[in-house]
Amino acid sequence: DWSARDIQSWEYVPLGPFGAKNFHTTISPWVVPLAALEPARCAPPPAVADGSTGGDGPLPYLRMEPAQLARSAFSIELEVSLSRPEWQGELVVCRGNTRTLYWSVAQQLAHHAVTGCNLRPGDLIATGTISGPALESAGCLLERTWRGEWPLTMPDGSERTFLRDGDTVTMRGVVALPGCARRIGFGECVGTVLPVV
Repeated sequence: DWSARDIQSWEYVPLGPFGAKNFHTTISPWVVPLAALEPARCAPPPAVADGSTGGDGPLPYLRMEPAQLARSAFSIELEVSLSRPEWQGELVVCRGNTRTLYWSVAQQLAHHAVTGCNLRPGDLIATGTISGPALESAGCLLERTWRGEWPLTMPDGSERTFLRDGDTVTMRGVVALPGCARRIGFGECVGTVLPVV
């Protein structure tokens, strides 16, 4: 799920996220069944479990029993890199993990459907930006560069705060199973920013 942050900053007031959020989608070539991810189940961040983010905690239809909550997240290692044809190799922009999601996938689906919105087999649902506690785990360039205040140095020495035409973004996800050399991969999601025609 790609966002056009320049359009998004203009849209937020008064519309909220709209056209900038459906800017582009890249889908991995592999489909991983939910059953294959069972060994990757884990507990969510503590703030989800104890409601320490403020308010009264999740609404009733999003609450889970302690045993459910303890296995409601998935530990999927994520990596996003940036490359260009003229560079040698690629620059890893961020590394994170889906276990840092505030809302579990089950909660996101429940919230999506609570108002009667249809869900059908094959529907594509995105989690939104997945960011961890460290700067290196910020899930988008806007966060990673602190709204453009801390540019990233590219392999050619240039500095960057946003994507440019010709940039290739590669997203990778993998489950490293505990105590096992076997890994479950999701394939690479690769997209290149092309100039406006």
